[in-house]
Amino acid sequence: MPELFVRAGLKNAKRHLFLCIGPECCDPLEGERAWENLKRRVKEVGAEVMRTKAACLRVCQGGPWLVIYPEGVWYGEVTAGRLEVILERHVIGGQPVEEWVAVRTPCGGQSCAG
Repeated sequence: MPELFVRAGLKNAKRHLFLCIGPECCDPLEGERAWENLKRRVKEVGAEVMRTKAACLRVCQGGPWLVIYPEGVWYGEVTAGRLEVILERHVIGGQPVEEWVAVRTPCGGQSCAG
């Protein structure tokens, strides 16, 4: 694997987290707080994930949105506090926070169903 991908965390990643922080329809301030918390906490707990900050996931209500692959679990209204629970229960514990799951679009094979 090329070094560029190793440095990005791809070699050991078990999940990929996409956090949409706006600015179009989401609360960009809350999204940025959630992003900073995500970066810090992923590092602190040593979670084997890749993380990507997105400007838009094309769902322009109820954000900020967090999508976790390969499960394809979408969480809306992600605050720094909610993110902490999602990290503990889903990312580390392997169990999605069912009461906050908006939709599932799991990946299978070479493509993701939507």
